[in-house]
Amino acid sequence: MDKVYDVIILGSGPAGLTAAIYTTRADLKTLVVAGGKWGGQLQLTTLVENFPGFPEGIQGPDLMQNMRKQAEKFGTDFVDEDFTEADFSSKHFKITAGSKTYQGKSVIIATGADTKWLGVPGEAEKIGRGVSSCAPCDAAFFRDKKVIVVGGGDSAMEEALVLTKFASSVTVVHRSEALRASEIMQKRAKENPKIKFIFNTQVVEVLGEAKVERVKLKNNKTGETSEMPVDGVFVAIGHMPNTKAFRDIDLDEKGFVKVHEHYLTNKDGVFVAGDVHDSEYKQAITAAGFGCAAALEAEKWLDEQPS
Repeated sequence: MDKVYDVIILGSGPAGLTAAIYTTRADLKTLVVAGGKWGGQLQLTTLVENFPGFPEGIQGPDLMQNMRKQAEKFGTDFVDEDFTEADFSSKHFKITAGSKTYQGKSVIIATGADTKWLGVPGEAEKIGRGVSSCAPCDAAFFRDKKVIVVGGGDSAMEEALVLTKFASSVTVVHRSEALRASEIMQKRAKENPKIKFIFNTQVVEVLGEAKVERVKLKNNKTGETSEMPVDGVFVAIGHMPNTKAFRDIDLDEKGFVKVHEHYLTNKDGVFVAGDVHDSEYKQAITAAGFGCAAALEAEKWLDEQPS
């Protein structure tokens, strides 16, 4: 624990790795606590077609590998362990990962957010094979196909509306008898002729061999089950920001890190970037942009500190 890093970055998705590229190029000693499963949600995706610079698209894991190599090229240190504790009480912050504790003058929280999945049989193994949580990412793969969106909030309506630009039909499946979405989002969805609604119903199984072919539905009132042929299942029941380990950081009502100003948290010297604070966009390119901004702010903050 003798070595003190200028910046410790928690997380290794697009936000964390972009931040590392910027901090190391600024000649700041940087450690990325990458996690046992590094790379964020893009490690679970297949073809990424909306990240600038790749006209033919790029596989999600390949994009993350390229980002990591770029950060390593400029001198970033990596620890492929999950961080378990963050102590922001002393001048040099202490981050524990695995069996070791690391010290840093500043920290960038880029721990991301995990999709809330349905947790039903057949779902996990078909992520990237018809099961998705991101219509802006994957809608184009479902041109002229039948899809369902599971959820009843604003994000579900947004997913459904995006999908109508490509899919032949979009069915919103919601477990309750009324949507939770705002009135304006409900109105937009209900006025779209491609969107249908099934209420009081849950998806209890995702069926198909190598890809999604149909879903098993259960009516919550009657208990009756039925099967519906579909090509895609878009899960839009929310995200869980990875913030449980932060005791001293201000969070909003949904658990996302609050940004006070310039990507700074309530703790001086602790910055935030990516899906861990962004409940709105949740895109690789926006996460990367937030990572860049947080790195620049951390560099500026370090320059202003007394030596």
